[in-house]
Amino acid sequence: MTRIIKANSNFEIRNSKFQIAYLGLGSNLGDCRAHLAAALAEIARQAPLRKVSSFYESEPVGFAEQPDFVNAVAAIAWEGTARSLLTLVQEIERRVGRTPTFRDGPREIDVDILDLGGLVRLRPDPVLPHPRLSSRRFVLEPLAEIAPEWAHPVSGRTVRELLEALPERPSVKRIGRAQA
Repeated sequence: MTRIIKANSNFEIRNSKFQIAYLGLGSNLGDCRAHLAAALAEIARQAPLRKVSSFYESEPVGFAEQPDFVNAVAAIAWEGTARSLLTLVQEIERRVGRTPTFRDGPREIDVDILDLGGLVRLRPDPVLPHPRLSSRRFVLEPLAEIAPEWAHPVSGRTVRELLEALPERPSVKRIGRAQA
């Protein structure tokens, strides 16, 4: 979309180029579905939601001695930078009630940037695509639901090919539609 903005009686043309960003959401403390719904509502206030997957229940990865997670993936139209998107998702986590724990530990809400328009970014904050995306069934299953044509920006493998390469466990099962 191109916007024309009048400035000092001259016209300036700006290209408004959005990119599709895929965000992974997860919760395993408190009312998990409510946490995901609140995060989706916060996201929708900042960027147009294009698609939202069903909710999925998944066994924890990493630290196993914790409750199962409820996960989803959302596709949004994003016009900003990768860094500004990271700032936004961290603010959403704070607003929804995330309290600090430890890596792979239990949490009220987690929002990760999975991919931003196929951008490959190796420096931290954020590394894109998400560095553990290819090995996480709890992200790939909902991503395959809303973007079956998506391919990993580095390997070129489709989401289905990535899923087929994973072991069955930790398991993931669809548990219902998101209520965003």
